[in-house]
Amino acid sequence: MSSNAYWYIGLSIVSLLVLTIALARAKSLRAVFHVFMMTQMAYLIETVIYIFGSSYFYRPGFLKDSAYFDSNMGALTSNMLVIPTAALVIAVYRLRWKGIAVAIALIGAIEWLWVELGLYTLNWWRIEYTAIGLTMYFPFARLVYDRLRRPAAGILHSSLLFLVVAPILGTLHIVPIMLVMNRSYDPGWFGDPPHDTTAFSSVYYVVMALVIVTTMKIQRGHTWVKFLAIASFIFIVTRVLLATELLRIHVWWDPWYYCLFPSTAYLLLKPVSARLARGG
Repeated sequence: MSSNAYWYIGLSIVSLLVLTIALARAKSLRAVFHVFMMTQMAYLIETVIYIFGSSYFYRPGFLKDSAYFDSNMGALTSNMLVIPTAALVIAVYRLRWKGIAVAIALIGAIEWLWVELGLYTLNWWRIEYTAIGLTMYFPFARLVYDRLRRPAAGILHSSLLFLVVAPILGTLHIVPIMLVMNRSYDPGWFGDPPHDTTAFSSVYYVVMALVIVTTMKIQRGHTWVKFLAIASFIFIVTRVLLATELLRIHVWWDPWYYCLFPSTAYLLLKPVSARLARGG
């Protein structure tokens, strides 16, 4: 492990401590939902600017075999911990523009320090762009948190449900690939195979999340039938991807894992749909 990793670990620990305090202060399940939702919003933004836009590159030094997968580990620190935690703090403590400005300045200072220490490399991206983005992201986080108090229905309910489900699927999809390289995707979008795998994964998990949300919204049908239907659908998709050589599987357990964990997520997260419909 390189010295860079300790900076990322330290930032992650601080974020987890702050997140724990904010969740304890909120004493509400909607705060947990909010963390997932804002994580997914960060994931979607990162998909556009980092994965497909090649805006910057993280250098945490966790993984030696692949620089891009190592960069992804740094991206997880930012998008799964730092940014959603700051969003929850702003929402729970109802911080207004002065508090939001302090949060943006702090994150900008961290970004600047990371660049100076060689922990993070900017390509065409600028720290000012981060500040501009956060001036929209953080107020949106407050709106989402307040909206979760009230019942949701229709497209809004589906959207909120997607934002809860998707980051769980996305994280469980890509983390094993980065750590043990159990599968790889080859769409031919980029010259670097790990970059290609990450990019295709970012599309794949969104599609799977939409499938699961759609299944949750269907009122008729037994839960276990839907469980099997999701697993069967993913099995068919897997066979198609293998046949077209978009997918390569490197370990025996991979198909079992990718067929079963989305179905299991459907079972475990199904109550979230009812809770969002009730609000509170």
